[in-house]
Amino acid sequence: MGYENISFPEDSKFLVTGAAGFIGSNLVESILKLGYKVRGLDDFSTGKKENVEDFLENPNFEFIEGTILDIDTCIGACEGIDYVLHQAAWGSVPRSIEMPLIYEEINIKGTLNMMEAARQKGVKKFVYASSSSVYGDEPKLPKKEGGEGKVLSPYALTKKVNEEYGVLYTKLYNLDTYGLRYFNVFGRRQDPNGAYAAVIPKFIMQLLNDERPTIYGDGQQSRDFTYIDNVIEANLKACLAPHEAAGQAFNIAFGSREYLIDIYYELCKALGKKIKPIFGQGRKGDIKHSNADISKAREELNYSPDFSFENGIEIAINWYKENLKV
Repeated sequence: MGYENISFPEDSKFLVTGAAGFIGSNLVESILKLGYKVRGLDDFSTGKKENVEDFLENPNFEFIEGTILDIDTCIGACEGIDYVLHQAAWGSVPRSIEMPLIYEEINIKGTLNMMEAARQKGVKKFVYASSSSVYGDEPKLPKKEGGEGKVLSPYALTKKVNEEYGVLYTKLYNLDTYGLRYFNVFGRRQDPNGAYAAVIPKFIMQLLNDERPTIYGDGQQSRDFTYIDNVIEANLKACLAPHEAAGQAFNIAFGSREYLIDIYYELCKALGKKIKPIFGQGRKGDIKHSNADISKAREELNYSPDFSFENGIEIAINWYKENLKV
C-alpha cells in the first residue's frame, strides 16, 4: 500500500476531525496501525459511533465528542497536536441545495474554527478535505488546478471558500495548509443508506437486496472514482510536504474515468445480478464529467496512488458482502 512505509517522528500526534465518518475513521485506523497517537473529534451529526468503537480500547487513541462549531472545543482538540487532518464536514451536493445555511455554518465556519485553533496551538501541518466540485461548470478534461469554473452548489462554494482561507492562513499566519480535492472517494465503511448516500455503496446494497437502483440522468456521466487507500496516502504525504507546497489545493484521485452505467453493469456482473436500473431525472448541481490531472500532487506531495478503480472496487464489493446486513 502507498502509505504503509510512511514514517513520522516517534512521538507524533494526529488530530482527525470527522473521525467517525467514512474517510475519517479510515484515517484513524491507518494511523493507529502505523503506531502513532491519534485524537478523534466528531459530534456524530453524520458520523457513526460504530465506526470508532473498535479504536476505543487502543491506548494510542483518544476520542472527543464535540462540534467544530465550538471554538473552545477546537482549541482543546488541537492541544499537543502535530498534524491536523480535517475531514469534518457535511457532504452531498443535493442536500446542500436544500440546506445552504447549515452548509455555510458547518463547512465554512467549522473549518475556519479549526484553522484558527491549529494556528493558536502551533500545529505543524493542517491538511483539509476539499472537493472536485470546486471545478463547477468548467468543461475541460482532465481537471487541473487553476482551471476552475463557476461553482454549481452551496457545497462546492463552501469548499472553494475553505481553500481561500487555506491560502490566507498560510500567507498571513504561517500555518502550512494543504487542500485535498477528493474525486468521488469509495471504499469500506462508506454509508449505503439514506437519500444522499454515495452511488457505489448504494448500488451494491440495493443489488444485494434485489432492488432496482435509480440512476439520475442517462448514466453517461463519468467520474474519477478514487479508492479510500489512495486518500489515506495523500493525507499522510501532505503532512510531510514541504512548506513551499503549503497554501495550495491538490487533486486527489487515481486519474482514470469511469462511466456510471458501465459501473452499474460491472457491479451487477460481480454480484451475479440481472436487474435493470431505473433512470431518473438528472440532479441540480451535478457535474456531468469529472476526471483528474494528478500531476501536481505527484510532484509536490509525492503522491503515488496504488489503487486503480478495478483494484478498489473488487476490495469494496467483498467488504460490503461481508459487512452489509441484507
